[in-house]
Amino acid sequence: MSVTTTYTVNGMTCGHCVSSVTEELTAVDGVTSVDVRLDSGAVTVTSTRELSADEVSAAVTEAGYELVG
Repeated sequence: MSVTTTYTVNGMTCGHCVSSVTEELTAVDGVTSVDVRLDSGAVTVTSTRELSADEVSAAVTEAGYELVG
């Protein structure tokens, strides 16, 4: 089973931001891929299970950014 969800992240401005968010989200159990669109702040996460909003928010916060919504 593969679950794909798109989130919006505030505060990303450069390639380092993309790397930080990607690194933290990839570390979440079950995450298989992360695609970050810097221009829109859209972050698409594909995982082997349904992720809780708290898990995603904690990873984004750890990276130094804010999950919107």
